[in-house]
Amino acid sequence: MRTPYQPSRQDIKLPSVLHALSDPLRLKIVKGLSETTEQYCSPYLHLNVAKSTLSHHFKVLREAGVIKVRIEGTQHFYSLRTEDLEALFPGLLPSVLRADEAHME
Repeated sequence: MRTPYQPSRQDIKLPSVLHALSDPLRLKIVKGLSETTEQYCSPYLHLNVAKSTLSHHFKVLREAGVIKVRIEGTQHFYSLRTEDLEALFPGLLPSVLRADEAHME
């Protein structure tokens, strides 16, 4: 199994991050990951999308540098790159998540 691409901190770009966060489903994934330290993707299968679609959204988030993946056997464990995002774009992720919560109310 090949290692999936994950950008280094210096390769994370704001337009890519904003694009990744612009999709409502990806925003739900990020919100779910913000409530835990690490998660595998099966809890997101209830989102009523095809597994391939879900994989695509995880890939967009990973390649933008919003999340990272740790592979253990056949399991993929995802977590937010909070420290990297905060160092590069202070306050961005908390602001986006707060704005989404306010929009949901």
